[in-house]
Amino acid sequence: MSERLGPIPPEQMNDAQRRVAQAIIDGPRGALYGPFVPLLRSPELMDCAQTMGEYLRYRSAIGTRLSELAILVTARVWNQPVEWAIHAPIALQAGIGQDLIDAIGARQRPAAMAEDEAAVYDFCHELHTTRQVSDATYARALALFGEAGVVDLMGLNGYYTLLAMVMNAARTSVPPGSAAALPD
Repeated sequence: MSERLGPIPPEQMNDAQRRVAQAIIDGPRGALYGPFVPLLRSPELMDCAQTMGEYLRYRSAIGTRLSELAILVTARVWNQPVEWAIHAPIALQAGIGQDLIDAIGARQRPAAMAEDEAAVYDFCHELHTTRQVSDATYARALALFGEAGVVDLMGLNGYYTLLAMVMNAARTSVPPGSAAALPD
């Protein structure tokens, strides 16, 4: 399948596209890739999305390690190879064990998780599969992360679902040289 909304050459970008593309390049991401390639067609949406994503990815109330875990659960639910390729290595570097990453990739609940990892996994998995979160799972996450952490966890699931939907519909290509392929 070919990419539907591939890169726009810089000389073909309009002023709004150039402005938001440069903001991403100048920010912590350092380059325009993944979901921002198709989103560039709607510069205002891209700008709003990237601002939310920058917060959720780099400064969420649950921290990078657990945010990356939530992103992997979302990527697996949505069968999103770009999210997986980008975030599996980041999750490993942030302290998520390879055994957890492999289990999520295989659509299995990881066998051995720290308490905070299990709370995040269960919250995300329930939210994606049942479209809600049980009282027990919510209470556990609330006790560990507080209200801000629970809201950020909800936001991570929603934001990365948005990106997965965009990339799945646009057939966004996995970055070249990605070591972490999403398992079949």
